[in-house]
Amino acid sequence: MRHIWAFPSLTALSLFQASAASAVPRARQAINTSSPLALFRTKRRFLTQAHLLSNSATKTTLVEEMVTVDTTSRLAALRSLMKERNLHVYVVPSEDSHASEYIADCDARRTFISGFSGSAGTAIVTLDKAALATDGRYFNQASKQLDSNWYLLKTGMQDVPTWQEWATQEAEGGKLIGVDPQLISSAIAEKLDEDIKNAGGGGLVGIKENLVDLVWGSEQPPRPSNSVFLLGQQYAGKDTAAKLADLRKELDKKKAAGFVLSMLDEIAWLFNLRGSDIAYNPVFFSYAIVTQASATLYIDEAKLTDECKTYLERNKVTIKPYGALFEDSEELARRAEADSKDAKPRKYLISSKGSWALKLALGGNKFVDEVRSPVGDAKAVKNDVELNGMRNCHIRDGAALTEFFAWLEDQLVNQKAQLDEVDAADKLEQIRSKHKDFVGLSFDTISSTGANAAVIHYKPEKGACKIIDPNAIYLCDSGAQYLDGTTDTTRTLHFGTPTAKEKKAYTLVLKGNIALDSVVFPKGTSGFAIDVMARQFLWKYGLDYRHGTGHGVGSFLNVHEGPIGIGTRKQYIDVALAAGNVLSIEPGYYEDEAFGIRIENLAIVKEVKTEHSFGDKPYLGFEHVTMVPYARNLIDETLLTPNEKDWLNRANKKILEKTLGYFENDPLTKAWLLRETQPF
Repeated sequence: MRHIWAFPSLTALSLFQASAASAVPRARQAINTSSPLALFRTKRRFLTQAHLLSNSATKTTLVEEMVTVDTTSRLAALRSLMKERNLHVYVVPSEDSHASEYIADCDARRTFISGFSGSAGTAIVTLDKAALATDGRYFNQASKQLDSNWYLLKTGMQDVPTWQEWATQEAEGGKLIGVDPQLISSAIAEKLDEDIKNAGGGGLVGIKENLVDLVWGSEQPPRPSNSVFLLGQQYAGKDTAAKLADLRKELDKKKAAGFVLSMLDEIAWLFNLRGSDIAYNPVFFSYAIVTQASATLYIDEAKLTDECKTYLERNKVTIKPYGALFEDSEELARRAEADSKDAKPRKYLISSKGSWALKLALGGNKFVDEVRSPVGDAKAVKNDVELNGMRNCHIRDGAALTEFFAWLEDQLVNQKAQLDEVDAADKLEQIRSKHKDFVGLSFDTISSTGANAAVIHYKPEKGACKIIDPNAIYLCDSGAQYLDGTTDTTRTLHFGTPTAKEKKAYTLVLKGNIALDSVVFPKGTSGFAIDVMARQFLWKYGLDYRHGTGHGVGSFLNVHEGPIGIGTRKQYIDVALAAGNVLSIEPGYYEDEAFGIRIENLAIVKEVKTEHSFGDKPYLGFEHVTMVPYARNLIDETLLTPNEKDWLNRANKKILEKTLGYFENDPLTKAWLLRETQPF
């Protein structure tokens, strides 16, 4: 991996690759630790669940992802602490204090207390009940992982209360609900407090000492403190000084005193730094405050290399300890209070996802405005360097996936090999690691055969997963982190003879993908408005899927990036798509206990030429960058229109042009690629 050896911050990069892997004996044995890439063998089945307690609540054990966990003793200990604090209800969110979707093991409190390991959900515990609320991506998984202590609240289903509604009902009669104020946004906390009181409850109480942490005790994993490295200009495309200047222009427009950053990916992007504190996400624990006169990064300074410190100093960024953020925020609030006696003070801005604790530290509503983050908006519009990086890394990633699928088919069909889902996922990671600028995976690989493909966010676990059946659907949703971009691709294949039902479902999903990829829309259109394009063909048959159609993707950052997306969430109504956005397009169909289908490409939003320009608006469209063929034997050509066949032919031609050169000395993969890209 010569390209990585040449990277200027080798030690820090190696730590990103090693994140969360050290506790896995099997992984250790397979690793050559002399390689800077090898350490990032973060075996997906050992990450979050690796630190869950055993049923005895006295020792750490590895728990298989889809195994039910006995939570009786944990709940009893939590309820004892609740009684001591006069709480009838305690809320355990999924997120950490930075509102991260993906979290470090030490922050997996909801997983620990409930046994449910999906990335989205909220646990609500009363003195005699417990409920877990999650969305349609995880209904199947939650039903398998929750024990008899828990009710499953299927968010979005008819007549099912939200977790806030359920908690509010339980607080009637003047009862108090508690929550760690660092783990809930101010907006949600304030609305919940109001609803509780209106329903006759005692209100929402912020409990600074996290009660789940107390139950977890010494078995709670330590907080990561890995090194941070500088992302070079050749990858970032814009230096921190320029980004700070743009942010200050936004602050001036809003007449704001400053912006307090709490989202980890926004901080990494603003300062052109990357880390490894959260597996698969190149971020690091930090806060930042930016005013017209100063920029302060709150981080453990020991994590920064000399190169990082020099860069920050050159860009006029001050470094302060991570733990000083709240103390400094309280000092800002005191100054604002003093200044308000003479004039109306300028308010500090925090993200709408900022924590309740952060807002209170800054002085509450009097001195704080919650806004959609201007840094998040800027980050979502990639510059030309970032866009070219996304194009280039997807060519390499597409070559890796093509090689993997050709290998897997040969192993299953010709060699009659017995491979389980984890074996396949490990092979794919090994193939990816050969490519230029590879850093690691961008999320747990979903390698699923047959009925497991119907579990939308399935995680295969060694010893508990299935042998891949060549006569069943195989769904692979995977992605990687490269220095020049982040990938996320899903392909569904069949290595035998698919049924007519499977072919019809696959083709309807493919038609939705093509329709959305082909749509042209005026500037100002939201992802909510175009979601129907992907679902329309399924809807004609009374079919649908319980997940969004697309999410934003970072540039060597988080694979799920706000504020943009395509789907029915309220936030997608409020945020228009813009040229330079990068999103996934991923319709699907899932039949429980049978099979699942998803086809996912990443696409760049770009301005397109149209014959007319109604309203003097520019018009936008998509440029998909994923370079992986579609499963020919799953396509029912009788359901395709001539335009759809033409789209497939153009896509296949481009895939062939971009990736064929990788296989000049690989006849197996070359033959597979030529076969799968034949014209329709």
